[in-house]
Amino acid sequence: MKKRMARLLVFFTMATISLGSTRLGHTSEDKKTAVLKAAEQFYVALNALFTGEVAPMKEVWSHAEDVTYMGPGGGFQIGWTQVLASWEEQAAMKLGGKVTPDRMQITIGKDIALTHNYEIGENVDKDGNTKKVSIRATNVFRKEGGLWKMIGHHTDLLPYLEKNAQGK
Repeated sequence: MKKRMARLLVFFTMATISLGSTRLGHTSEDKKTAVLKAAEQFYVALNALFTGEVAPMKEVWSHAEDVTYMGPGGGFQIGWTQVLASWEEQAAMKLGGKVTPDRMQITIGKDIALTHNYEIGENVDKDGNTKKVSIRATNVFRKEGGLWKMIGHHTDLLPYLEKNAQGK
């Protein structure tokens, strides 16, 4: 009976320590850091896209058929093939400028994470005019193969990019 009580005591002590470290945020802080890094990589890729370079965007996105994109030009792309085509089209526009995230809020689940933030900066329209960017954005990440990959991006529309708000 004493051995059984001792084993139970050890078990409950270990369980309490394990739960305590999760509550203290060690695990969630690691996840938060990894998701923040994935979000930062997305914005690096987005700014590279403005120069015509699409390769970094291919690296940050999941290539699954359930990914979605609803960007500032309008439309609703579903699946990696459609999403990639949209990014390639935007890369060809060479919008220039730079956009950075502002006031980012991160929500993390087991294998899904969301970021909500503003995208602030500027681009250049097709006529060469500098256009301010200040839009809301939601980014969705999924853990795939140990890495947080983007599976969704949704922003407000930008009038100088809008072409198909209802379709595509």
